[in-house]
Amino acid sequence: MTFSIIGTGNIAWFFGNRIVTGHHRCTGVYGRNLESVKKLAEALLADKSGLITDIEDGDADICFLAVSDTAIADVASELRFSKTVLVHTAGALGLDSIKSAAKDRAVFWPVYSILKNNPPDHRNIPCAWEASSDKAKRYVLSIGHAITDVLFEAKYEQRKWLHLSAVIGNNFINHLLSVCEQICKENNLPFSTLLPIIEQTFDRIKQSSPQTLQTGPAIRHDSTTIHDQVALLAKHPHWQKIYEVITASIQANTGK
Repeated sequence: MTFSIIGTGNIAWFFGNRIVTGHHRCTGVYGRNLESVKKLAEALLADKSGLITDIEDGDADICFLAVSDTAIADVASELRFSKTVLVHTAGALGLDSIKSAAKDRAVFWPVYSILKNNPPDHRNIPCAWEASSDKAKRYVLSIGHAITDVLFEAKYEQRKWLHLSAVIGNNFINHLLSVCEQICKENNLPFSTLLPIIEQTFDRIKQSSPQTLQTGPAIRHDSTTIHDQVALLAKHPHWQKIYEVITASIQANTGK
């Protein structure tokens, strides 16, 4: 199968390399930054590269629109496909966001954090898909197997909730760990001393529900410790609010 890519970000690099490794041919890479487009095109041994306006319908069986969520509608407005299947890679957007651009449309969203310089080397990457037609379904599943072993269908309403969960479970948790790191730095403590308990947390949830594993002053309703720790964060009012809101949420969620 042949494919093309619009975009040069993390997803474009990861998908492109995986698909080429899966013995599919890249017919072109397109975008607005020609220097970045050329680099990716060379890496994928693409037939050609150029601006978005250089794309021709039918040049590829499937085209991945791998740009930021906010840019998808804008880029889609420049496309008109009747032969090529157009696929966007955003978890929080529906098929209608590219409705004007292609007859056959699909979504292919990895529920995973992808970094260009540190891509995953395994195939256990859950990817949600949705298609507007049988053709789009066949094409996206065929090429999707080159990327991952974990494919599942998820309609827009489901993906919105899954995307929200991914933001909380990945982005929010990473921010909380960044706060921990800054607290340690401000108090001349090695952040590395927290790594074992952090690893323990993520190891435990592989076996049990996170709700059953909750520990700490919030679930114990240890008001003295909670009060003291809120006071420690006086110089960081945003962190205070986070502490108080999460404490209240833990207590509400336990039904105590």
